[in-house]
Amino acid sequence: MTNLNYQQTHFVMSAPDIRHLPSDTGIEVAFAGRSNAGKSSALNTLTNQKSLARTSKTPGRTQLINLFEVADGKRLVDLPGYGYAEVPEEMKRKWQRALGEYLENVRACKVWWC
Repeated sequence: MTNLNYQQTHFVMSAPDIRHLPSDTGIEVAFAGRSNAGKSSALNTLTNQKSLARTSKTPGRTQLINLFEVADGKRLVDLPGYGYAEVPEEMKRKWQRALGEYLENVRACKVWWC
């Protein structure tokens, strides 16, 4: 097994849904959970980078599927939360659809941290 240098993790892209994500290859570790549960903060802690993933005290700030590359073919995924957020209901439904699509469709070697 190769040692990964998580401190070299960098932002790749944001996508509103799975149709805008790159091809389904490599390994992804996805951070999924309730709104304002600390998913983005956990990603920042893992990579030892304070501002890699945007964080906020306000629920619902992660609104897109965010990809971060650790190494070639190895990505971290910061998913929108589910539950309470101070946004219009239609926006919440869009997030829920994007989250459901991501979780239901076969993505490469998923590991889930909730």
